[in-house]
Amino acid sequence: MIEESEILNASILIVDDQESNLSLLEQLLSAAGYTSVSSTINPKEVADLHSRHHYDLILLDLQMPEMDGFQVMEALKIDAQDAYLPVLVLTAQPNHKLRALQSGAKDFISKPFDLVEVKTRIHNMLEVKLLYKKLDNYNKELEQTVLERTAELRESEARYRSLTELASDWYWEQDEQMKFIKVSGPVREMLGIQNDSLPADSSLNTIDSTGWHEDERKLLQETIVARQPFLDFVFHRTSPDGSQRRFQVSGEPMFDSQCRFIGYRGIGVELTGKYFASESSQR
Repeated sequence: MIEESEILNASILIVDDQESNLSLLEQLLSAAGYTSVSSTINPKEVADLHSRHHYDLILLDLQMPEMDGFQVMEALKIDAQDAYLPVLVLTAQPNHKLRALQSGAKDFISKPFDLVEVKTRIHNMLEVKLLYKKLDNYNKELEQTVLERTAELRESEARYRSLTELASDWYWEQDEQMKFIKVSGPVREMLGIQNDSLPADSSLNTIDSTGWHEDERKLLQETIVARQPFLDFVFHRTSPDGSQRRFQVSGEPMFDSQCRFIGYRGIGVELTGKYFASESSQR
């Protein structure tokens, strides 16, 4: 809601080539409690004044020499920085009212002035203008908040990846087709992939299936098909030279904002050396 004090403190510009009309409107607004009222008899300076002061309301006479109110509105629209052109036209010509509204004016006041009507229309239009201003400020603050939160999320993700890489031998991500899209560490070696091509290359997803423990592969596959996370899953592989290697992986499914499955991400370590080192130390 708009407080009454906000309306009374709003900035107003009166544009009329008749000094008597300027004086009358200035006195009326002052008596009503408005505190920020300016005026000019020169319509050519209105656009420049508005670009510098961003008035909440412009009371604009239509019938003026050299530059009429319609031309002033066109100049204002060229320099407009908001979607709501705050123009309230003053006219003694009934046939000008529709044209004024079509040209961008938001309301009109008929001459000769009805003082109650003048005060009511000014008050109502200022209330609408200030609501527009608050909405615009809120949208800008929201946009800035979104930018800040996005930056925070990216920084958080970078920290997460850095920590996972420090705490594990490798980090990996797969898409919904279970093709690797991001890897770090010796993932290729662990999977038996000899080609060092980039993740986008299909060769990264050409995995050597020999040497894997079939029951372990099946169990892990069932977990992935069920879109379930897995923690410290241990599996074995026999290398071509006959040596046994032991690995431990953890992974979690990823979903987008519409809860659509988009793949997995996880970390892994090789336990082979760690396992035998632990066994030796226990002996």
